[in-house]
Amino acid sequence: MSGATPRPPSRRTRMSRAARERQMLDVAEQVFGEHGYQAASMDEIAERCGVSKPMLYEYFGSKDGLLVACVTRSKAELLDVTQKAMAAATTPEDILWRGMVAYFSFIDSHSKSFAMLLREPTAATPQTAEAVEATRRQQSTLIAGVLATFAPSAPADVIEAYTQIIMGASERMALWQTSRPDVSAEDAARYMTDFCRQGLSPYLTPAPPRPCAEAPREPR
Repeated sequence: MSGATPRPPSRRTRMSRAARERQMLDVAEQVFGEHGYQAASMDEIAERCGVSKPMLYEYFGSKDGLLVACVTRSKAELLDVTQKAMAAATTPEDILWRGMVAYFSFIDSHSKSFAMLLREPTAATPQTAEAVEATRRQQSTLIAGVLATFAPSAPADVIEAYTQIIMGASERMALWQTSRPDVSAEDAARYMTDFCRQGLSPYLTPAPPRPCAEAPREPR
């Protein structure tokens, strides 16, 4: 064995640009969720990433640019997980259920940052607000399509109205869920699907009656 003193590991681990960006976004989301947007420090984010603060600015331009990037990534991930979940469904009701479970599961895994965005709506710049609204528009389009399948006889204005109701209710439900560790994603999804079923009941196609079992014939 060599008697030379081993060199300390480099503070900045070599990564590809894409991997480094993912790391920065992961850490930034944690810090934003822990401290809130205003109190979050670019110095702390850089320190946790093992990079210099100038490198953060090189990648994202500003703290707000970093938050926008976090929201934009979450938007894409949320669409991906909900679409994949619904693709495995076999009935309109199953599509609704799987979509709701996927949504609340995703929010549960990003609970701190999600709560921060809803509790500090005026903390960031218009660019961040627009990124959040873009996520809402994405989910609105997805929900409207699900509702149209779930309640095919509902008029377009009813679908549009219930889409907005469900969007608002889902955000409030998710925010409530983040403060209630005993409420699972499945619990939240069940509350929302029950709500949808009751609200849209005038437009739902009744399930066909189950055939009655034929009485056994007496032997002759």
